[in-house]
Amino acid sequence: MTIIEQMLNKYAIQSEDELLNALKEVFQEITLLGLYRGGFFEKAAFYGGTALRILYGLNRFSEDLDFTLLEKNPDFAIEKYFLHVKDEFEALGISITLSKKTKVSSSTIESAFLKNDTSIHTLNIQANNLDTILNGVHSGKRLKIKFEVDTNPPLKFQTESKTLLLPITFTVKSMTLPNLYAGKMHALLFRNWQTRVKGRDWYDFEWYVKNSIKLNLSHLAERMVESGHLKKGTLLTKELFKTLLDKKIDTLHVENAISEVKPFIKDTSVFDFWSKDYFRLLAEKIEFSD
Repeated sequence: MTIIEQMLNKYAIQSEDELLNALKEVFQEITLLGLYRGGFFEKAAFYGGTALRILYGLNRFSEDLDFTLLEKNPDFAIEKYFLHVKDEFEALGISITLSKKTKVSSSTIESAFLKNDTSIHTLNIQANNLDTILNGVHSGKRLKIKFEVDTNPPLKFQTESKTLLLPITFTVKSMTLPNLYAGKMHALLFRNWQTRVKGRDWYDFEWYVKNSIKLNLSHLAERMVESGHLKKGTLLTKELFKTLLDKKIDTLHVENAISEVKPFIKDTSVFDFWSKDYFRLLAEKIEFSD
């Protein structure tokens, strides 16, 4: 059995979409290994929905890899880690290309795209170029993984090391759950999606509450100051935060939220209770770290 087969064994793949999601997650983990080999986690930490999925067991698939530097560094060069990532894929017989996204503004986010050179149906896990991963499933789609590094991050967050066992045993530096929670609530409250709604934010919010994770309010405040949603020196109290969340719930289009997140969820019965009143109930059960 190959490493790729071992990594895919944990998934109950029954459709093309499930295959694509599983493969993307396997590729994400290989990418993390390459970054680890290059010493990336000496300077950065993993955060966001994919960190929550891979390291902490969130039961939904996530698309992108998000990282934050441990210290602000506008001169950080993401390209120096590309070779290490390519080496890990090539060691498994997978050909990829890596390219840095050209900035169109003075953003502090460094972005890169990792693309598989061939279509999914030409990938063969029996040999060096993944060919028949699931009988009867063929696709002309190409896998693409985007990863971003915040080079000017809001600070006041804590990290911890998490161990992954495949492709080999290695460690990843991650934001701790209270800080991941703060990042998620910042996105939920202030994500600029105009008239659209990101249901994944609300799904993750529900997960944090159900798992009794404590929210790091000071890191959330730091994020709000950085994004211009809180005046520097203003105290973010629990009451102010809950007022902001209540207003967000009031404007939530629940059906649109469900439609956005549904492709990433296997058991869609979880949405049976979704309503504005349900999210108000969750808001009352938020716990805060000291």
